[in-house]
Amino acid sequence: MISMRPIVLLFGLAAAWPLAAADYKVGERLPATQAKVNGYQEVMWDDLMPKDWDPMAAFKGIDLNRLSDKDPKATELLAKARAEWDKAPVEPGMNNKRVRMPGFAIPLERKGDLVTEFLLVPYFGACVHVPPPPSNQVVYVVSRQPVKDLRTMDTLWVSGVLTLQGGDSGMGTYAYRLQAERVEPYKMNKEKK
Repeated sequence: MISMRPIVLLFGLAAAWPLAAADYKVGERLPATQAKVNGYQEVMWDDLMPKDWDPMAAFKGIDLNRLSDKDPKATELLAKARAEWDKAPVEPGMNNKRVRMPGFAIPLERKGDLVTEFLLVPYFGACVHVPPPPSNQVVYVVSRQPVKDLRTMDTLWVSGVLTLQGGDSGMGTYAYRLQAERVEPYKMNKEKK
């Protein structure tokens, strides 16, 4: 499986996110169990990428550790990667699939303390603290029931029907849309560091 870790490091993501979610570091992902729960197939984020697609292709043969943020070559590489990532291929087998997936929320449509639309992203800080991940790693969620008090980077389990419907949210390009039937807090089973 292709790892997104080198990209996370390229964006200088070794530091912890400020107080909002002290349990997570930028780039950290939520573990899943790969179980079928209440009629939903639990999916991992890598399941949304075709097996033969390499998100790191734009960086082949380049030692990212040798580039500084101010290096014009780094800027050029990031622009090239962004163009490729915005048109990242989807996994056709995911269309109209009933899924349950963990992720970090980025509220989009808010009415008071209620949110009806949000992005779900695979790692902490995506689209907010760092550039968005590839479009096939961003899910646009429309919830049947508004979610109360949803904050940026809250951790969630979202269950519903996933479709291959992409677009631009203003916070990032997405390749999937999830009609959420259930939105639940993600409970983390990890020791405090």
